[in-house]
Amino acid sequence: QVHLVESGGGVVQRGDSVTLSCEAPGSRLEYFAAAWFRQAPGKAREEIACITYNKGVPYYKDSSEGRFTISRDNARNAVYLQMTNVKFEDTAAYYCAADPYSGRNCQLIPDWDYWGQGTQVTVSA
Repeated sequence: QVHLVESGGGVVQRGDSVTLSCEAPGSRLEYFAAAWFRQAPGKAREEIACITYNKGVPYYKDSSEGRFTISRDNARNAVYLQMTNVKFEDTAAYYCAADPYSGRNCQLIPDWDYWGQGTQVTVSA
């Protein structure tokens, strides 16, 4: 069992940058592929980006719009999502997910095994 804890959300102003963190107390996150998802009110959950285990090759969905960067720091046992030039439509609950998949393309993971509780990002004017 992997326990994921997201942090870094809050109220941010449009155009600002914010970095979300995902940690896994008691587990070595470097041995898992990881991803960030988000879910806005009334909308389906969508994947933003994923990153392979260990070496951390990132893959992005169209929803990232070139404004989001996923990264991992194995020394800190954490995965990050850097969001730049945030827009109103970025308001959502953001979730970290992990999976023991060790393949080269984490976008092939059909169902992620472990999920965090989420952190809310609200973009204000």
